[in-house]
Amino acid sequence: MMCQLTSVALFYLLVRPVSRSVSLLAACVGLAGCTIKTMSRLFYIAPLSVLGGEQYLAVFTPEQVRALALLLLEVNDIGAGIALAFFGLSAILKGYLIVRSTFLPRALAVLSLLAGAGLLTFLSPALGHRVFPAVAAMGLLAAAPQILWLLVVGVDERRWREQAATADASI
Repeated sequence: MMCQLTSVALFYLLVRPVSRSVSLLAACVGLAGCTIKTMSRLFYIAPLSVLGGEQYLAVFTPEQVRALALLLLEVNDIGAGIALAFFGLSAILKGYLIVRSTFLPRALAVLSLLAGAGLLTFLSPALGHRVFPAVAAMGLLAAAPQILWLLVVGVDERRWREQAATADASI
């Protein structure tokens, strides 16, 4: 999640000249997704405590302890699904910002929009879990080119500066 948080912050700074309000909204939605995902991970770790055999758990039958551990894992899955829906909205906003930018290729926007639409399937958890393999593949196919493009090619600095100057002049 630290890498995701860093990515959200850096992308905000990169696309802020395109639209301050939309880039801030995308960052806030992305940060909300990171927070939800991080908090849901507590329920992923909690079964270790429940199954640890502590003395105070002796009041429960072994079946009850196992059921509680499974319930905690289910809560983790639900939280992760909610976070994915937030990441989907963030990806759609990023795609919009890339389309409106003059310094990034539109192909990256199309990939981001497709990945975001896939992640929004988690607004219906049953549907999201059913199509998760395809959604995960699309997410990787969208993220990898964007990361590689930014690391290897970067942005058109002249166009970024022009768009930033135009944005600053309009404030």
